[in-house]
Amino acid sequence: MGREFLDVFEGWASDYDTTVSGHDVEYKEVFQNYSGILEEVAERSGSTVLEFGLGTGNLTAILHKAGKKVYGIEPSNAMRRKAIDKLPGDISISDGDFLEFPAPPEPVDSIVSTYAFHHLTDEEKDKAVGIYGSMLAKGGKIVFADTVFTDRDAYAKKIDESKQRHYLSLAQDLETEYYTTHVVMKEIFEKHGFDAVFTQMNPFVWIMEAVKQ
Repeated sequence: MGREFLDVFEGWASDYDTTVSGHDVEYKEVFQNYSGILEEVAERSGSTVLEFGLGTGNLTAILHKAGKKVYGIEPSNAMRRKAIDKLPGDISISDGDFLEFPAPPEPVDSIVSTYAFHHLTDEEKDKAVGIYGSMLAKGGKIVFADTVFTDRDAYAKKIDESKQRHYLSLAQDLETEYYTTHVVMKEIFEKHGFDAVFTQMNPFVWIMEAVKQ
């Protein structure tokens, strides 16, 4: 994750939960059905879970409540502090990111993330999925929920729509962060031995569920 994105999350920690609740009009559609998306990711995950970019711990709390063992990774100090204050003390939360992180002390059957994978370039996404493929046994899952587009035309159209609606912060995010497409992600997953399906959850966010073959 680039330093500029980490700085954003350091400053965003105090207002993050308000934003995901849909109070920011520009990002209302991005976070539409937020709770349902988290519940669906948790439902699709297994019993021992490695979570990347846990933020303030919203998905982590759902996973824990469902009786799953969770190992959380979060690079932002401010976000980690928020999560530690919110979550039960028996949840492991470590400093790290999608590419560099402490290995869990036991095998995991699922690797999950919400609203974070787009901070990696496509090359970094490829490298990350390769790492996860080496960690998961056959039948293990990657379950990521994030903004992703069916193709580059759909991506460009969403940027134009955001500008027409004068959602300039959203448009800037779409133009400067590393959002990708189904085609790219399907190729990456297949390259590393995963069979992937994509499920649309709102106008921006899809769940990418990839099962190790």
